[in-house]
Amino acid sequence: MACFFRRHIASKLSEALRQPEETFIPSLSAIPVSKKHQSSDFRLSVTSLLQNGILSSADDSQTKTEALVQRLKPDNVVEEVLVGRRAINFKINRSVLVQKMLEKLHEEGHLFGVKSELFSSLQRRKTLVEFSSPNIAKKFHAGHLRSTIIGNFIANLKETLGHEVIRMNYLGDWGMQFGLLGAGFQNFGSEEKLKVNPLQHLFDVYVRVNKEAESDQNIWLTAREFFRSLEQGEEQALSLWQRFRDITIEEYQQVYERLGVHFDEYSGESFHRSQTKEVLQQLKDQGLLQTTEKGTGVVDLSSAKDMSYYSTVVRSDGTSLYITRDLAAAIDRKEKYAFDEMIYVTDKGQSGHFQQIFQILQAMGYEWAQSCLHVPFGRVQGMKTRLGEVVFLEDVLDESRVRMLRNMTASRTTKDLEDPEDTAQKVGISALIIQDFMGPLMSDYKFSWDQVLQAQGDTGVFLQYTHARLCSLMRMNENGLEATFDPQLLQEQCSIHILQHLLRYDEVLHKSLQDLQPKYLVNFLLTLCHLAATAHRTLPVKGSPTGQAEARLQLFKGTCTVLANGMKILGITPVEKM
Repeated sequence: MACFFRRHIASKLSEALRQPEETFIPSLSAIPVSKKHQSSDFRLSVTSLLQNGILSSADDSQTKTEALVQRLKPDNVVEEVLVGRRAINFKINRSVLVQKMLEKLHEEGHLFGVKSELFSSLQRRKTLVEFSSPNIAKKFHAGHLRSTIIGNFIANLKETLGHEVIRMNYLGDWGMQFGLLGAGFQNFGSEEKLKVNPLQHLFDVYVRVNKEAESDQNIWLTAREFFRSLEQGEEQALSLWQRFRDITIEEYQQVYERLGVHFDEYSGESFHRSQTKEVLQQLKDQGLLQTTEKGTGVVDLSSAKDMSYYSTVVRSDGTSLYITRDLAAAIDRKEKYAFDEMIYVTDKGQSGHFQQIFQILQAMGYEWAQSCLHVPFGRVQGMKTRLGEVVFLEDVLDESRVRMLRNMTASRTTKDLEDPEDTAQKVGISALIIQDFMGPLMSDYKFSWDQVLQAQGDTGVFLQYTHARLCSLMRMNENGLEATFDPQLLQEQCSIHILQHLLRYDEVLHKSLQDLQPKYLVNFLLTLCHLAATAHRTLPVKGSPTGQAEARLQLFKGTCTVLANGMKILGITPVEKM
């Protein structure tokens, strides 16, 4: 709804400065709520006027700003126009603010903020997001949690704002690791154990074969031979590999279901093993492939072309590498999906790898490589259970559910739930997501079980608790939700604070889209919860006069809607009772 007010202010500026309205819209921002004093609602940066050439840098900008304010007369929408610090501030008439905001919240529901004029020039694009991407034949490591939830957030955000999104899980299902696993299973594998706990057994075999290989060179030779058999398509090796792959995907899907994450396609390195030969041939034909003294194939990426910086794309025995398969995958995806942009979500340790991929693709003449992006993230430290170090994501999800269920059982406010375990799981997962999304994605962070599951403070539990509390209020007063109300009955400062904060929602989505960082949305939602908690304490519905109760219910319903919308973008399933 900020769009109505932003557009109105832009029209006043357009009239005063004889510039198109669109010049001012990106420069008008909603002012963050201040609990200490009453504030204006929108700010126009004087710096933006200088950058757009509307004010000259040679001018006395403060004098010019004051003169401009004199020309911007208040009206029935804009109550006050004030000179701020290198800014012009606009205060909206409080009754108009209440009326327009609650009308829009009621009309637009889950589309609130999405229809903003901030997105009017946004091109709806086809976006392919590759995320999660664990290695098959290994249990889902807790480290893959970050890639999974960050990629899911990016896909959700893009979809919410009208993009066509392809969610891809690019499995690590090829390479020398399968040579080792194949050799290991032939030596230490057990059909019996594979039936009982398939992924755990494959993991145990992989750990053992790696340990044995440290002192036994023959294991490496067997592993190389097994991988060569795979590359050459030998039936026995491929059959065992396919079995491992099927087992893994089946188990992964159960974990993804718990997380509320889905994929449009499960791809993998193996899909592109035959295409690597075409990529290598193309590199050779273009004079980009060189052979080193060791017999490996490389692409020179140095600016001086002196081999001071290069990427190895084929082993001396002719087998493909991870990067070769990634190059083949990128080219194949462009042909298959005709994407406008492709986003890879992996840890920051792979930044160099993706830089090389993008450089090689550009050297091959693929201009679309410029629309490929790597979103890197830091590592999680200290993720432990009572049993010690957590290795597997299932353990983390189980632990969060158990701890959350214990906390809920101990709480006097917990409602009777149809499925307490399901609620505990959803709340536990939201707690994990919020702790992960609080800061910049590139930062490593220290995990704390005690902090993550607190009901008070800035946590996922607090988000869920606020949402459930607002849902409870709606259920108790469902007959009082009238679309018409008197805006004069909602003039308390805590009501205005919520509406002022909601003015910023479209800007937060816009900033999140630019940076692909969830922290802006997380901070916005947590602040909304704090404001809602204050309003819930000071604006009772029960016992208030009918008109006032109806107006307050509209405010709480709108708050609940935006809270749920934002949580869903983050990948959190809002609970209605807890």
